[in-house]
Amino acid sequence: MAEIRQSLAGDAYWSQARSPVPVAFFDRAPGAPAVAIARVTDDTPTGKTGAHSHDFLVLFYAHRGSGTVLIDEAVWTVNEGDIFIIAPGQVVSAIDPHRKLVIDGWVVWFPTDVIRPGTGGPYSSWRTHPLLFPFALGVERAQRLRIPASGRAEWWQRFVAIDAELRGRRDGYHEATHALLTLLLVDLSRLTTDITDTLRARDEPLLAAVFDAIERRYHEPISLAQIAAELALSPGHLTTVVRRKTGRTVQQWITLRRMQQARLLLTDTDLTIATISRRIGYPDTSYFIKRFRTDHEMTPAQWRSAALPDSRTID
Repeated sequence: MAEIRQSLAGDAYWSQARSPVPVAFFDRAPGAPAVAIARVTDDTPTGKTGAHSHDFLVLFYAHRGSGTVLIDEAVWTVNEGDIFIIAPGQVVSAIDPHRKLVIDGWVVWFPTDVIRPGTGGPYSSWRTHPLLFPFALGVERAQRLRIPASGRAEWWQRFVAIDAELRGRRDGYHEATHALLTLLLVDLSRLTTDITDTLRARDEPLLAAVFDAIERRYHEPISLAQIAAELALSPGHLTTVVRRKTGRTVQQWITLRRMQQARLLLTDTDLTIATISRRIGYPDTSYFIKRFRTDHEMTPAQWRSAALPDSRTID
C-alpha cells in the first residue's frame, strides 16, 4: 500500500540488509508510547510503491476509496469500510502506482510487544494474545475485514481519539493511548468471525518450538546452532523457515527478545547495566552496550535517563 509506506516515514526506519525487499522497523523512542497513527487522504503523497514489509503490526482502514493491492503475491480489492490487518513480514505493494487506493482513511502501527500478555516473549506477544489473533492468522494469509456501514462512524472516532492523544501529549497520554488501542483491538477481534481459541501454537509447531526455546534460554549465551540442534534441524533450514514465516532470522528473534527485556529492566528496575547485561544473556557488558546502541541509537544508560520518570506505562 503506497499510502501506508509514505505515512510511516516519520516513525519507522528502513533496511534492505540481507532482505529481498525493504523492511520497515518501528523507530522506538524512550518515554514515548510505541504506537503511531496517520490519516490517509486524497492529498497524501503516494511516495514509492515498490514491494516492502514491516517488522510491526499494521491496521489500514479504508473509510472511502477503492482499488486493488498486492499482499504476499495475492491480489486484494479495497472497498469502503475495509480494514486490512498486516502482520510482520507480509510483503505489500501497489498494483497501479498511479491510482489512489484511499480517498480518506487511517493507518495505525505498533510493535508486537506493545500489548503484553501475562508472560513475555515475542511469540506469546503477537501469536497467542487474544486481542492479536487476527494478526496471527494473517501470517499465513492476509486479513481483510469489513466494517458495517452502521459502525463506520464509531470506528472513525476510535482512530481520531488515538491521533488526538498522540498529538496533544497531555498528562496521562501514555495510558490513554494504550487504552484506546486496546479498545480498537477489541472491536477488531469482534469483527473476526473465523478466529477462535483454537488458534494456538499447534498451528505452527516449528515456530512454537523455536520461540519456546528462545523464551526459555534467551538469558543464556545461546546461538542459532544450539537452537537448531535442540530441534534436530540444520541451522540453514531453520533460518530459512523462520525467516519465510516471520520476516526475521532466529538470531534476530533472540536479539529482539533480549532487547525487549533490557528495555523493561532499564525502566522498571534499578539494576546496574552490568547486571541487566548478564540477565539477558550477554556476559560481556561492553558488547551489550554496543548491541543496544546499534538497535536504539543510544546507550542503555541514556535510554534509562530519557525514559524516566514518566514512561513506565507502555514500551
